[in-house]
Amino acid sequence: YQRRSFFWDERAATLEDQVLLPIQNAVEMGMTLPALEARLGAEPFYVDLFTQVFGSPGVTSDRISKALAQFVRSIISVSSRYDAALTTNFVVGTNWTQSEERGRQLFNAPGGCSACHRTDNFVPDVNIFNNGLEFPYVDLGKGGITGQAGDNGKFKVGSLRNIELTAPYMHDGRFATLEAVVDFYSTQVVDNPNLSPPLRLPPQQGGGVRRPNFSAQQKADLVNFMKSLTDTSLATNPKYSDPFNYGY
Repeated sequence: YQRRSFFWDERAATLEDQVLLPIQNAVEMGMTLPALEARLGAEPFYVDLFTQVFGSPGVTSDRISKALAQFVRSIISVSSRYDAALTTNFVVGTNWTQSEERGRQLFNAPGGCSACHRTDNFVPDVNIFNNGLEFPYVDLGKGGITGQAGDNGKFKVGSLRNIELTAPYMHDGRFATLEAVVDFYSTQVVDNPNLSPPLRLPPQQGGGVRRPNFSAQQKADLVNFMKSLTDTSLATNPKYSDPFNYGY
């Protein structure tokens, strides 16, 4: 992610900043950092781990953020059906279906999804986008952080890897399924002053909102393509499972 910022509105400049904020948020973990330091510092299990990693037993917010950020950076998806098909140039056969290939072609068509979800990581370049969810804006997004009207309604574009496993969708979780997401981009994008260029028709076509009106088959193909980005080996890897036995 070339913009190197975190949260939907990009209010955290680094991953180290990001990992501490949910801990302190009143509607998430609701703890203060001093309370967090005291609680972890009272656990011999953590004191031993901090000594191994940092060379001394001190449990500080800075060390906690570094440890959490490094753990998050270790979670890399490279073994999806898409990745396997990539090695054979997406030849349709046993491991890559006609529907997935049709979805890939739609995804990468001019004005398609890849205008915002680029590369094999399916993330944007240096841009942040307004995807026409609403107008007037209920959530200012990036504009609420910068105070710039031109940023209103703009949100970070997340990777689509493992998107099948991360419902609900959009910054506010308004869509419960991938089918609902495809329906939105098919016919429901809302015009607004900050709508990003990939969602507009070119000037010679009037410059209005791009609404491709996908057929039922095209919608199914796009969903099947996105599901091909699921890395089941990552989702079931014991390295990322809960390390504690709570007795259930």
